[in-house]
Amino acid sequence: MIGGLGGGPAEAVCSRAGCSAPARWRVEWSNPRIHTDGRTKTWLACDDHVEYLRGFVEARSFPVAVSRFVAPAAAPGGDE
Repeated sequence: MIGGLGGGPAEAVCSRAGCSAPARWRVEWSNPRIHTDGRTKTWLACDDHVEYLRGFVEARSFPVAVSRFVAPAAAPGGDE
């Protein structure tokens, strides 16, 4: 997850339930029945779960694209 409601960027971790490994991949997908405006959803994945998350989406015949995840740079004046 990248940040949260009202929060700044947090460490990007895998979206697979129960996994807290660092994210290395972006899994971008959409459900054409409800995302008719070209909107996509993004899950982050570690190396161990990228194929699981891709397969989960593909099994539902949803469009999916996987690319390397690059964490956003910290904002100037951040808490680091």
